[in-house]
Amino acid sequence: MMLKKIGFIGLGIMGKPMAKNLIKAGYSLVVYDIFDAAVEELNAAGAETASSPKDVAEKCETIITMLPNGPQVKEVVTGAGGILEASVIGRIVIDMSSISPIVSKEMYDECKKKGIRFMDAPVSGGEPKAKDGTLAIMVGCDEDDFEQNVSLLKCMGSSVVRTGEIGSGNVTKLANQIIVALNIAAVSEAFTLATKAGVDPQCVFDAIKGGLAGSTVMNAKIPMILERNFNPGFKIDLHIKDLANALDTAHSIGVPVPLTSVIMEIMQALRVDGKGQNDHGSVVQFYEKLAQVEVKS
Repeated sequence: MMLKKIGFIGLGIMGKPMAKNLIKAGYSLVVYDIFDAAVEELNAAGAETASSPKDVAEKCETIITMLPNGPQVKEVVTGAGGILEASVIGRIVIDMSSISPIVSKEMYDECKKKGIRFMDAPVSGGEPKAKDGTLAIMVGCDEDDFEQNVSLLKCMGSSVVRTGEIGSGNVTKLANQIIVALNIAAVSEAFTLATKAGVDPQCVFDAIKGGLAGSTVMNAKIPMILERNFNPGFKIDLHIKDLANALDTAHSIGVPVPLTSVIMEIMQALRVDGKGQNDHGSVVQFYEKLAQVEVKS
């Protein structure tokens, strides 16, 4: 059975596999991206193409956006040729981008003026989980909007949780990104120590992964590090963007975040060193450079 038509704007590393999973689930998609190659790939998979975000909104009752950051979300929603230029009262925009909760609330207010509903629903899991449809999705919205769209979101994620009203999804995502970044840093620091001390890092991994130190982050990143695989599932540059949003949000409400500041500077150092497009597991290379050792199998 063909389900309702869904608009999807933003076909990058995450958006493209997410859109493909919606097609696999039986949804009819209308897609838009500024890069033609991504649009052509989705068109080949069965999606209809649109000429602008406005065009997407005119063709679909539900519009998903998956964009790099707040400025791009603002442009797609409120800019020239944007969603709000269409006559689309009653539509709903589900923004799955990881942006500042302040921007989410601003977009909610702008959409509300035009009779359009807005949800923030950022994701966690990187490209591998985007591909296999097992993302964790954190949703900020009205309860009714959540109930109406949870089945759609479950086509892209194995965990879909409403965290509260608008903006709460992105607050949750910022908390997630702080924990992930600091976990990667802790793993990197520990395994650099073990390697420099002459202990096989694979043995260290095998010994501790089932104990209290074990984590999803360690299980995902240590095999990549040992293989020297830093192809991006989630780029350093994108994590810097998320940490910048976390720092801005924390400072705006009077929450000191000293450890977040430290990992931000580590990632900034890696960007300066030309590693901004690498996977965030490249944090280990910061420690390796200081200790003059390489963590590998």
